[in-house]
Amino acid sequence: MTIRTERTPNPNSLKYNLGRVLIPGGSANFPTVETARKRSPLAERLFEVTGVSAVFLGSDFITITKEDAADWNDVNGGLAPVLEAFFESGEPALTGNKPVDVQEIGADTNDPELVAKIKKLIDEKVRPAVAQDGGDIEYRGFKDGVVYLEMKGACSGCPSSAVTLKQGVEGMLMHYVPEVTSVEAL
Repeated sequence: MTIRTERTPNPNSLKYNLGRVLIPGGSANFPTVETARKRSPLAERLFEVTGVSAVFLGSDFITITKEDAADWNDVNGGLAPVLEAFFESGEPALTGNKPVDVQEIGADTNDPELVAKIKKLIDEKVRPAVAQDGGDIEYRGFKDGVVYLEMKGACSGCPSSAVTLKQGVEGMLMHYVPEVTSVEAL
């Protein structure tokens, strides 16, 4: 199996392109080892590598975020045998139940058609671009003109994510949906 490594805008995150489907049509974010337990044997094993601080599983890639003090050469050296052994095992990347969805902000007062339009724009125009950088972005709500989004993977904690969110995502949503006045990250 050939795994291609790609830099991301976040200097503490690298994207590992697998060349095969890992999670069909989805993603899973593991910001801590506790979130990986009983949900992802792959993420749990990746956390055993010294220096790994977060794991994000995309549809056909993995994004690893390292601790600030960790060296990428050391982290990569530890990841290679873990990934090789895992994929040879044939185990699924995810097991168990999906975590309970977070309650959407403003879900009880929003116009369903407006929310559907916002979600469609995010899914079709934003998420593919963010995935190219090793991350994901999820809709978390809309209230009083503000769209709330959660950044995951390489995008979480990335120095350029605030600029992307404000100049890119906010501008696009305000253009297509006049009711949107701002975008905020959770």
